[in-house]
Amino acid sequence: MTLGELATRLAGTQGASLQGPDGAQSFSGFALDSREVQPGQVFIAIKGARVDGHDFVPQTLRAGAVAAIVERPVEGPHILVPDLVTALANLGKSLRAEFHGPVVGVTGSNGKTTAKEMVAATLSPLGPVLKNKGNQNSEYTSPLTWFGLNEGHRAAVIEMGMRGLGQIRHLAQVSQPNLALITMIGSAHIEMVGNRQGIADAKAEILETISPEGTAHIWAEDDFALFLAEKAPGRVRTFGESPDAEMRLLGYRALGLERCEVFVQLGSAQAKFELPTVGRHQALNAAAALLVADSANVPLSDAVEAIQHVALPAMRMEVRHIQGATALLDTYNASPDSMVAALRTLSELPCQGRRIAILGEMKELGAISEFGHRQVGREVAVSPIESLVLYGEETRFVEDEATQSGFPATRIVKVSSLDEIRSIVHALQPGDLVLIKGSRALELERALPQEAVS
Repeated sequence: MTLGELATRLAGTQGASLQGPDGAQSFSGFALDSREVQPGQVFIAIKGARVDGHDFVPQTLRAGAVAAIVERPVEGPHILVPDLVTALANLGKSLRAEFHGPVVGVTGSNGKTTAKEMVAATLSPLGPVLKNKGNQNSEYTSPLTWFGLNEGHRAAVIEMGMRGLGQIRHLAQVSQPNLALITMIGSAHIEMVGNRQGIADAKAEILETISPEGTAHIWAEDDFALFLAEKAPGRVRTFGESPDAEMRLLGYRALGLERCEVFVQLGSAQAKFELPTVGRHQALNAAAALLVADSANVPLSDAVEAIQHVALPAMRMEVRHIQGATALLDTYNASPDSMVAALRTLSELPCQGRRIAILGEMKELGAISEFGHRQVGREVAVSPIESLVLYGEETRFVEDEATQSGFPATRIVKVSSLDEIRSIVHALQPGDLVLIKGSRALELERALPQEAVS
């Protein structure tokens, strides 16, 4: 793509002004962080709450950027747009309009990125699949996924994040999915919308862009399954463990620390396969992905073969080995639902030594923070863990609920720094199995020694 074509696509009905660069000059991609600009890229100048990308445009041009996309005039070659979010949406929409294969929109309170990778794997028998890089699911990054589209792609999987009402609607209007997957309605990011009904409303925005010929895929046991089904304009298909789920999870068992066996049924067809991860919640993600693949006309046998080779994102039950002990690093983020799922996975895995849980507080829970942390405390009380380490002010509710529910107070350790967690990790013994989980802002992974290997 040339800079001239980029300016045209960014403009939409708003207009965009190419200032300085040769419109015939091509470029290689985009950078949103001034420190990561590569020669030949276009820098996107985002004005944040604390940092304004416009201030770093000269630095990016010296680093080899061929131009910047900006909302106010700057020195050097740039494309001036009235509103950056709208301009990027225009770019994404224009590219999406050129693709005619199945497009899957993925959202949900937990498991979005993992589910996105699993869906992409199950669709791979169709041919190359376009998908978001990592967890690039925001109004700035998700539309840029379409810049990677080429003539070889046969399907697309677009993850859509939520930081408030209207965001998923915006992203869905860009990517226009004809298949939608909502993994679950939980409590992650609840502070932004007030309550779980608000989360359900926000996630349901993805269904607004599905045509009557499209298909929505919903977890059968979700508290909001009926609400979501009523919002879907077309066909609704369900996955889950209940007998009325269309893609039914019949069985799950951990085969070790890094693999599990999953048994599913779709109609009269059954399939048993292995996944390179553990956790019943991951088995449900796999069932969801297989159902989406069926909607995209991928034979179940082909989808099952493909999903067994899925590459999953880091810091989600990632196994690290430390001086004979094993750590399960699950620090990408945390909500009550994912905390409970991780504790149950810890309980199911084989362990020759002690089971230990190092839990950090959960942020962005707003008014339900106490309730959510107490929910985790109740799960701790029924878990076969020998020691519980708590980090963060809000974990006082985990401690209180766990002890009230029968967990011995003598087996709870409260810490106030990563250094204290490092000392606990350093004291692990061969055979110990430790879960390390907390909100992303805590950066609990920094408590692991650098020599810890996966």
